[in-house]
Amino acid sequence: MIEIQPMATIHELRVCAQMMHTQFPWSELNFDLPACELAFKGSFKENYVVKDGREIIGFAILQVQGAFSGYIQSICILPAYRNKQLGSRLLRFCEERIQKNMPNVFLCVSSFNPNAQRFYYRHGYEKIGELKDQLVRGYDEYLLRKSLGPRDEFLQRKAEEEKESAV
Repeated sequence: MIEIQPMATIHELRVCAQMMHTQFPWSELNFDLPACELAFKGSFKENYVVKDGREIIGFAILQVQGAFSGYIQSICILPAYRNKQLGSRLLRFCEERIQKNMPNVFLCVSSFNPNAQRFYYRHGYEKIGELKDQLVRGYDEYLLRKSLGPRDEFLQRKAEEEKESAV
């Protein structure tokens, strides 16, 4: 049975960092293992693992607070588990987590990764910016967003919903 759950142990972090280190696109971007481990750390991050029984088959790193809240930093499903709707399921999980508090979900996708670009566009993301040579010279990162609307309207609706549920 496939489950998505919060990362709970240093062992899970190390398995996910190794996964990141060996998988495309991070391998193409020359992320070494220490950089991959560091990617999971930070006071405003939430890390999730995707498990098939006891085996870790994927992960997600979210930035949920701070200056760039609502950011899906990384999402990964092992190749053997792709094309089984698990990436879509993990993406929906991330979106629902972020959209509890924020109307906008952001992520970056590499210019050399057309499969990931198609995946995100198919799920309603729009390209809103381009970061030239962001990580490696010659490769750009496309900033994508999926929006429920402006933040002020979202917060007003949320306050009204909370007020109604308190009655």
